[in-house]
Amino acid sequence: MKDLGELKFFLGIEVARSKDGIIMSQRKYALELISEMGLAGAKPAGTPLESNLKLTSVEYDTAVGTSKCEDKLIEDIGAYQTLVGRLLYLTMTRIDIAFAVQTLSQYMHKPKQSHWEAALRVVKYVKTSPGLGLLMPSEGTDKLRAYCDSDWGGCLQTRKSITGYLVKFGNALISWKSKKQDTVARSSAEAEFRSIASTVAEITWLIRLFNELEVDVSLPVDLFCDSKAAIQIAAYPIFHEGLNT
Repeated sequence: MKDLGELKFFLGIEVARSKDGIIMSQRKYALELISEMGLAGAKPAGTPLESNLKLTSVEYDTAVGTSKCEDKLIEDIGAYQTLVGRLLYLTMTRIDIAFAVQTLSQYMHKPKQSHWEAALRVVKYVKTSPGLGLLMPSEGTDKLRAYCDSDWGGCLQTRKSITGYLVKFGNALISWKSKKQDTVARSSAEAEFRSIASTVAEITWLIRLFNELEVDVSLPVDLFCDSKAAIQIAAYPIFHEGLNT
């Protein structure tokens, strides 16, 4: 074994230290991706995906009869798969593109021209701030906070909803996810409740991990959700148990 000193660069992740904490970014990786895609001179995009963009698969277009001649399958499928794979690795420090990459990864087997253009837009969005990353503050804390949300039936093919959550330890972002739910929600409240359940499972795992690492975590953990109906559903067992006792 060799002592290489303080960590500065590892597997495409740059580590910088300051009095405020540790910053992890993938600036070099992002710049290389932009250059390889030939977008160094392109105009940066303001958002990862266009507003109200609805991407569909070939099977969906065939079933509903909305196939468009100009939106054909791309010839080089491997190029699309490689691009999405590289964007997926970029989400290690870029939570802001997690939803877009999750959406694009659903069309790896038969990507269309619209999918390719959407993937290139994500790269253009990264171009606005390639050095954006995660800050691990230097101050101590024992507080976990979590935020969760979901859409309702956002996937046109399956009508399944998307769960999104993030967990912070103090001011440090330590966990996040954007994933399609396993079942179809029959209401927005149900979709939000499933998002809460997934977030609680992640919080439980993190608390056990911190206990093994002998890191103190104050309880209870704050979980924020923007659905009053889902919060009432989640809190009902507590009130119900209190009434029984």
